[in-house]
Amino acid sequence: MLRILIACIVALAAMPGASLADEAAAWRALRMGGHVALMRHTDAPGGVGDPPGFKLDDCATQRNLSDRGRAEARAIGARLKAEKIAFGSILTSPWCRCTETARLLDLGPAKVAPTFGNVVVLRDQVEALTQGGRAVIGSWEGPTNLLVVTHGANIQALTGGYNPAAGEIVVVAGGSGGRVREVGRIPVPRS
Repeated sequence: MLRILIACIVALAAMPGASLADEAAAWRALRMGGHVALMRHTDAPGGVGDPPGFKLDDCATQRNLSDRGRAEARAIGARLKAEKIAFGSILTSPWCRCTETARLLDLGPAKVAPTFGNVVVLRDQVEALTQGGRAVIGSWEGPTNLLVVTHGANIQALTGGYNPAAGEIVVVAGGSGGRVREVGRIPVPRS
């Protein structure tokens, strides 16, 4: 019993370090270049998906960023600039909460990439969208990084299971056969 208790304490003590190592690996990869930063849009209250009858070309009908979400996007952009992380391209889901997040990061112009559209809403297209996203990730060579602002469910589908918090960045590398390898994660900066 004592051994089990000691093992549990050691495991719990190691957890924060593992989290920090994850973040350190993510920053290292982005400084090196040639990686893809998958970012979930920042805080957009209201649950999952969008209200019934939403229109993709009408932001007023969608779930949108809160004031907190807008502040988070600005803070994340400032942190990336302070860390001197270069992005050769910025892609975004066509949903307004993603395009607004990308704009507020203030890291350069963002191009709408339908393959990163919301897989919760487009559930009949999950496989095609995920394959398209993996193709984009797999073809990225750098020397700078690619930033993709999308939805948590998309990142979960691309990485094989991890659903990030709003504003969290999951740094990945593309592999052969459309595989996506997670390098590390960067949480939203604390204010």
